Amino acid sequence: MSAPSMTKFIIKRPWLRRWMVPLANWYADAAGYRKLGLRADDLIPEESPTVMQALKRLPPKEAYDRVFRIRRAFQCSLSHQLLPKDQQTTPEEDYLYLTPYIKEIEAESRERGDLEAMVVNKKKNNKS
Repeated sequence: MSAPSMTKFIIKRPWLRRWMVPLANWYADAAGYRKLGLRADDLIPEESPTVMQALKRLPPKEAYDRVFRIRRAFQCSLSHQLLPKDQQTTPEEDYLYLTPYIKEIEAESRERGDLEAMVVNKKKNNKS
């Protein structure tokens, strides 16, 4: 589910970070999801089993807020309107709330796969 990221590479280089942060902020604003009151993690498709499991692990309030944001954005989309400025998502409110759960589930899945593929050999005692 998670795509490769260059975030760590960019953050370690101050000159590159100074150049990329304004570009990233412009892109997030141009995407338009904040104008509908959504957060970045609201755009993750729910079809994969990993995301479905991550949604089940969300705290009840966060899950309710997510459904509310998606329904409100859908209603705005149907009426071809944007939310008023005071109801739009600000960059400070747009934090990753679902991605940590997804990464945790992917790590558990990798660990489970490693454990299932593990071969245990019993040591033989050769007494001569």
